[in-house]
Amino acid sequence: MEVVKLNGSIELAPLIGLADRIVDMVETGQTLKDNGLVEMESIFEITSRLVANRVSYRMKNAEIQQLCDRLQAVIGEPGLQLR
Repeated sequence: MEVVKLNGSIELAPLIGLADRIVDMVETGQTLKDNGLVEMESIFEITSRLVANRVSYRMKNAEIQQLCDRLQAVIGEPGLQLR
């Protein structure tokens, strides 16, 4: 077995004979389905994080909080806060 790191549209690798299987971090799996691929095994669950360094947090607090508020409005999860 050989492991090859790919970037970009890795779902194309099996279609062009570059790989037998791929590992892809996906949210819905729709791109995989669109390319005729099926999930064989879930390795781990993923989450997203918004990270701001301390200086930016102090200097651009209003802008960062506005971004958090906008994200919260879109994803509908209460309690999205900077830590």
